[in-house]
Amino acid sequence: MSTSSTQPNVATCPLHEVNTFSAEFRQHPLDFYRRLREAAPAFRDPKNNVVYVSTYDLLMEVLAKPKIFSNRFGAQLRAGAAGGGMSNEELAILAKGWVPKDTMLTADPPLHTRYKKLAGKAFTYKKVIGMNDYCTEIINDLIDAFLAEGRCERKAQFANLLPMYVICDALGFPRADRTRFKEWSDAFTLQLGGVVDLPTRIWCAEKIVEAQHYFVAVCDAKRTTPGEDICSDLVQTDLEEEDGSTRKLDNEELISIIQQILVAGNETTSHTLTTGIFYLLTHPEQKARLEANPSLTANFVEETLRMLTPTNNMWRVVTQDTEVGGVPVKEGDLLLLRFGSANRDDAKFPNGDHFEIGRDNAKEHLAFGAGVHLCLGQQLARKEMQTAFPIVLERLKNMRLVGDPDEFRYVPSILLRGVERLEFEFEFEFDPA
Repeated sequence: MSTSSTQPNVATCPLHEVNTFSAEFRQHPLDFYRRLREAAPAFRDPKNNVVYVSTYDLLMEVLAKPKIFSNRFGAQLRAGAAGGGMSNEELAILAKGWVPKDTMLTADPPLHTRYKKLAGKAFTYKKVIGMNDYCTEIINDLIDAFLAEGRCERKAQFANLLPMYVICDALGFPRADRTRFKEWSDAFTLQLGGVVDLPTRIWCAEKIVEAQHYFVAVCDAKRTTPGEDICSDLVQTDLEEEDGSTRKLDNEELISIIQQILVAGNETTSHTLTTGIFYLLTHPEQKARLEANPSLTANFVEETLRMLTPTNNMWRVVTQDTEVGGVPVKEGDLLLLRFGSANRDDAKFPNGDHFEIGRDNAKEHLAFGAGVHLCLGQQLARKEMQTAFPIVLERLKNMRLVGDPDEFRYVPSILLRGVERLEFEFEFEFDPA
């Protein structure tokens, strides 16, 4: 997680020679991001014909024009566009399930707006603001489970579990199936990432179909025995069509919405919960400042989101001939919006590579996107993190990393960013009660 690059010649070689889909690049992309912002805010990579958009202002321009820069990239993802196409074996496995419809992430207004309105009922500010005691209980239970060890693998023993429990409870899924949920979430994100090998892609296809059948079975049960959860709401609520008529969601729509809630509510929060501890342990002066002034917690969370940007990149499809930052683009071209670069843009965030928990404009980051596709669960993610970090700092003393930070490995994904594991040791006091 070092801000310096060890990829050979990435700081000096021509931009078009950098392999931005390589494992080496995923470890150390920041020098390349900086060079893009300085020399080519919009850059067409001749190796794949994708246009990278890297500065804050230019991303905001693109995000403000959803009709021209469309989110309807679902077909490209399902075809494995980033990874060179799907194999016949993958296609045969996926044929045993359903083809999810474009609903939220891969849809545009007005269709996107109608689906997001349905799903958004579960994430209102009023509901989220009242979840403090609920989140606190989960956090303390997770800490209790590893406390006596004096050692924790942050990702597996805490950061994966907190958002997973919260989302599963919200969906109406039993926590006892958490191992399966994590596998399914991993499968969806690895497929979305587009850079894993064939055996892993086959595993992903198998898990995705398994998840789809589970989702459909749960929704079938909720139609006859509803509860107070998202799945019950989704199967009972009417979707309003453009002509004013209404209908129930079909299985393809239900699968799409549930999949997105499960993944979006899990992966990005998990990565940020992990990386926030890393930043504190590698910036002891900032950690001391936060411990002395817990009121900085909310801003610390925003600064962590800015620095990491767990959704580091995202696709857009051009719908008409136009230009981006002076670069001509044609209908059908793919853009890769480099949110991770924009969030370190010195023009917007002075000294953007520096971690500063008191940064005045930290909350103006694009980690949750912007415009019509602003993240549905952003307030829930903030609630989980703002609740978790103070408890961790209070209960786990003298935390120290295990291993060399420069050797930490990032998840294999073009779009998401986060370390695969983060181990640390700590000291604690048993509660006499």
